[in-house]
Amino acid sequence: MSIALIDSNNFYAACEQSIDPSTIHRPLIVLSNNDGCVIARNAEAKCLGISMGQPYFKVRNELKKLEVEIRSSNYALYADMSQRLMSILKDKCEEIEIYSIDEAFAKVNPSYNYDLNSWAGKLRETIYQNLGLAISIGIGVNKSQSKIANYLAKTTAAYAGIFNLESISNKDKWLEKVPIEKVWGIGKNLSHWCQVRGIHNARQLRDMPSNVLRKKMGITGIRLQKELQGEQILNLSFKSAPKKETCVSKSSPYPITRIEELRQAIATHVIIASEKLRKQQQYSCKITIFARTSLYTPTFYSQSATANLILPTNNSRTLLSSALGLTEKIFHPNYLLIKTGVIMQELLSEEYLQLNLFSNNNHKELSKQERLMKRIDYLNKRYRRNTIQWGACGINQKDNNGQKHLSPSTTTRMKEIPVVYA
Repeated sequence: MSIALIDSNNFYAACEQSIDPSTIHRPLIVLSNNDGCVIARNAEAKCLGISMGQPYFKVRNELKKLEVEIRSSNYALYADMSQRLMSILKDKCEEIEIYSIDEAFAKVNPSYNYDLNSWAGKLRETIYQNLGLAISIGIGVNKSQSKIANYLAKTTAAYAGIFNLESISNKDKWLEKVPIEKVWGIGKNLSHWCQVRGIHNARQLRDMPSNVLRKKMGITGIRLQKELQGEQILNLSFKSAPKKETCVSKSSPYPITRIEELRQAIATHVIIASEKLRKQQQYSCKITIFARTSLYTPTFYSQSATANLILPTNNSRTLLSSALGLTEKIFHPNYLLIKTGVIMQELLSEEYLQLNLFSNNNHKELSKQERLMKRIDYLNKRYRRNTIQWGACGINQKDNNGQKHLSPSTTTRMKEIPVVYA
């Protein structure tokens, strides 16, 4: 059995280029919420030296001189393109594990073993033809090796986006080309620890003494080392682990100076978070709200407040009531609040709701509220977000406030489907 890691190249930027072909072969970047900083770049933008995380206001003039295409983050587009990508992978692969929005591990059907490169080439062609997305495919005997092969597929132009580590006779040569910080599971601190001990690449990590690695990384490090040696330790996971927390936060394009504005911002976050809980089929036992000033202000202020819920819930109305009751605890009139957010904590599955003996558990009313939430979610999904809006969120709010370079929702909104004249 072979494992392939399929990863879209520069996913956010590639999605923007797929709906606007005029940007192909031109430098393009994607900005974070409210056009705050750079979160994605295509290959041409990388060649210009544009770094990830740069504040947009600092590089705005330089980007204009370099004629860089600017796009605000369009998460509805990226989510839809991701869903389409995974749908194709499920059809073309035996089994897949969705690892992130733009990458998945796949178990390759044994019938393809005679020519995995041909299978991978056809898959790349299919995805590019259907979605306009370029992908890289790394193939190995396990997940760790497929990760390394995927890195080599992206960085070795001669292999045209496909690297099969299984078919390579001299694996040591290629493992030495993979820097230690690019090995799956090795973060910044571990990378520094390895380099201090003379471990600079994947081959050296594979061959280092196991007892030394175990002392630092425990069983996780030993599993990684064994996979680099060719054993299959980490199995594909076809069911994602339930989330322990759900956070919704956003930077405001203008300072929040009044408590009414803070309540509207918190309410908006709560509604989005409760929708996520229902989609995840989870309840929250605790809710935390927070607000802070800009990190660059000379008088920094940050405050949070938490409430325990009497009964675990994902009901928007109940969560709103608890969250709005906390806003006075975090508001300060003498500070310009820029970022606000909500964290749903101690999440439970809907299957295991424990009712409270001392609360008024009206099953008929709970069932009625659950049907109401499902109907609101359905209408907002079908007819656009905020078709049904909660008064606490404010009136006539703009979904894209602060996003001046937002691309159209050509794949998710009927009114924005492009018209082609022939």
